[in-house]
Amino acid sequence: MNEPAEIVAEHPELVAYPVDLEPFRLGGDDDREAVARALDDACQETGFLVLTGHGAPSDAIAEFVAAGDEFFALPVEEKHRWIVEDPAANCGYTELGREALAYTLGEETPPDLFEAFTIAREDADGPDFDAVRSYFHPNVWPTEPAHLRTAFLAYEAAMREVADTVMQAMALALDLPVDWLVDRNRAGVITVRSINYERAPGSPGPEPGQMRLGAHTDYGVLTLLTADEVPGLQVRRHGAWHPLSVAPGTFVCNIGDMLARWTNDRWQSTLHRVVPPPSDATGSARRRSIARFLDGDPSLTIECIPSCITAENPARYGPVNAGAWLRAKIVGGRSREVVPQDPPTS
Repeated sequence: MNEPAEIVAEHPELVAYPVDLEPFRLGGDDDREAVARALDDACQETGFLVLTGHGAPSDAIAEFVAAGDEFFALPVEEKHRWIVEDPAANCGYTELGREALAYTLGEETPPDLFEAFTIAREDADGPDFDAVRSYFHPNVWPTEPAHLRTAFLAYEAAMREVADTVMQAMALALDLPVDWLVDRNRAGVITVRSINYERAPGSPGPEPGQMRLGAHTDYGVLTLLTADEVPGLQVRRHGAWHPLSVAPGTFVCNIGDMLARWTNDRWQSTLHRVVPPPSDATGSARRRSIARFLDGDPSLTIECIPSCITAENPARYGPVNAGAWLRAKIVGGRSREVVPQDPPTS
C-alpha cells in the first residue's frame, strides 16, 4: 500500500484523500501511527477525506436514509408542522428556500435549493450541559414515520464511534494524548441533518448563481457525510471547483473552521458546495445526503494547539469561545446579516 505522501504525489488532482480506518481500529501501534500520518497529510492538503474501514453497520445507515425518504415524501403542509421558528434552535424541518449558506461568508445569493430535517443529540443531560443548555434545543419528532427516532439513535451511535476514531487518529497526528480531542468534545454540539435536493418535473430552473447548497466552509470540528452517488458535491481546490462523489459504504469526512483555528491553520477548512443538475436535464433530479456535524463544546475556549505553533508559524488567532462562534455561524446561514468572521472571544 502506498504511503500517504506517495498518494499525494501521484494524485495531485485528488480533492479528498482515502484513509482506511481499519488498521487504526484493529491494528497495533505502527498501524495507528500510519493512519495518523495519512490523516495529517489529507488534512493539510484539502481537509477532505474518504473514509473506508470505519466499521459502521450498513443496516443502520440504510434504515435512517429510508426513514428520511419517508419524511420528505409527506405532503408539504404536514412537513411544515415540524418547523422550529427559533433561528438558533438548529432542529426540525427546514423548507425549500429558507437558507442560503453563502450568507455565512458575507455573500448575497438566492436561497439554496434544498429541504432538510435536523436532529440534535438526545443525550445532552447532566451537569456538563447545564451551563450551556441554550445550545441544546429539544428535538421535535414527526408523527410519521413513527420509526424516525429509533433509526436516528442507531445511526448516531454508529457515527459517534467513527468520529471518535477519527479524532483519536487526529490527536496522534498532532502529538497529543490519543483521547485529547475526544475528551474535549464529549459535551459538544452534535447535529445530524438529513438533506433532500429534489427538482420535480416541470419545475423552473435555478436563478443565476443559485445553488442546491451555497459555497461554505463547515463551522465546527468535524463533519461526516453519508450521500448517494448522484453528482453535485464540489470542493474548491487550486482556484477551481472539483466534483467529489461518495462511493457506497464510504463516508466523506471534512474538518471545520473551529478545528482549522485550533490547529493554527495547519489543517484546511475547505470551501464546498452542491450544484444544481444541468439546466437541460429532464425529469426529476434528486440527491440525498446526511451530514453529521460535531461543532464543539459551547463552554470550551479554542486556542491554538501548542504543537501547531512554531517560531516560523506563530499563533494566528486569539482564544475564542466555541459557543459564540457556532451561534454566529448558525444564525448567519438563516439571515442576510453579515456574520463576523471572528466572533466574540472568551
